[in-house]
Amino acid sequence: MEETLVSPKMAEIDLINNLEKISSKIPNRILKLEGYILKGNHKEKLEIIIFKGFSSSTTHPIEIDLEKQVIEFSYILTNFKLYKTPLTETKDNFIREIKTQFTF
Repeated sequence: MEETLVSPKMAEIDLINNLEKISSKIPNRILKLEGYILKGNHKEKLEIIIFKGFSSSTTHPIEIDLEKQVIEFSYILTNFKLYKTPLTETKDNFIREIKTQFTF
């Protein structure tokens, strides 16, 4: 898949912060973001879970200060997965998956 360069307008959008705001209004959903962080010449896997308006990363430290961006590095999001809550082992909670590519 070819990487899409971010436009100046897109760079001003804090997608993760906007998704947190949406998540706070829909508390019975979990959104899992997958992608990678660009550090120099290599890529590191990135995974962020958003639930009830809060982000948590399973792969990198994130910023909890609302005045700052959640991820301080350049990153690319490639996969968005939505689940309904509560999560259980016996019930299929998966709702939808979107594969795309956003660079920030």
